[in-house]
Amino acid sequence: MSTTVEERRPVDARGTTGSEPALEISGLKAWYGESHILHGVDLKVNRGEVVTLLGRNGAGRTTTLRAIMGLTGRRTGSIRVGGRETIGMSTHKIAHCGVGYCPEERGIFSSLSCEENLMLPPLVGSAKEAMSLDEIYSMFPNLKERRSSQGTRLSGGEQQMLAVARILRTGANLLLLDEISEGLAPVIVQTLARMILMLKSRGYTIVMVEQNFRFAAPLADRFYVMEHGNIVEHFNAGELEAKMPVLHELLGV
Repeated sequence: MSTTVEERRPVDARGTTGSEPALEISGLKAWYGESHILHGVDLKVNRGEVVTLLGRNGAGRTTTLRAIMGLTGRRTGSIRVGGRETIGMSTHKIAHCGVGYCPEERGIFSSLSCEENLMLPPLVGSAKEAMSLDEIYSMFPNLKERRSSQGTRLSGGEQQMLAVARILRTGANLLLLDEISEGLAPVIVQTLARMILMLKSRGYTIVMVEQNFRFAAPLADRFYVMEHGNIVEHFNAGELEAKMPVLHELLGV
């Protein structure tokens, strides 16, 4: 059963108060072919929040992000981005609602340089919200040093930084991040944590799928726990300690 949490007035990336949540999902069901993966997901993310989807492998967390982007098969229910219904939209139109998706596989173009990868995506959000190269390089000095290096020559950590930075160049303000800390050295994970806190301070809205609970726990405002394609727990950061026995049972953390 979900825990009721206190709502706060949403703030968009320009610091103004919005009347709609950044993301609101109701009764979302999704399929891959004949496989029914999501069974009626309900969640809401206010503007400027960091929300983490927790769950074991196969629980439906990545499918939820993919369904938001229109990358699954059939979808039913409602997905509203900034108050706009997107369930019937194609993926590129969803992106133009200001949604940026960083998949687990990163999708770096190996034949392009680091900077060419950064410059490749089109503008999908507000030009005022699109980060400049200088801002990107200030946030990720490693990318500035490797700006002329081909994608294949970047380390795993540098590729992950590039994958996130590429989204920030598009002007998207709702970021869907899938396992961005997976397999990375602790020092790189710390860099990504600082990045998320900085983005949060600038009013970005972030939905993270994370297996690394120690990485996700200090960053999130609220948590949703998924199991078998359903939301089974929902609580805010202030309730985390009290929920640890439940999380241990559900996740083994």
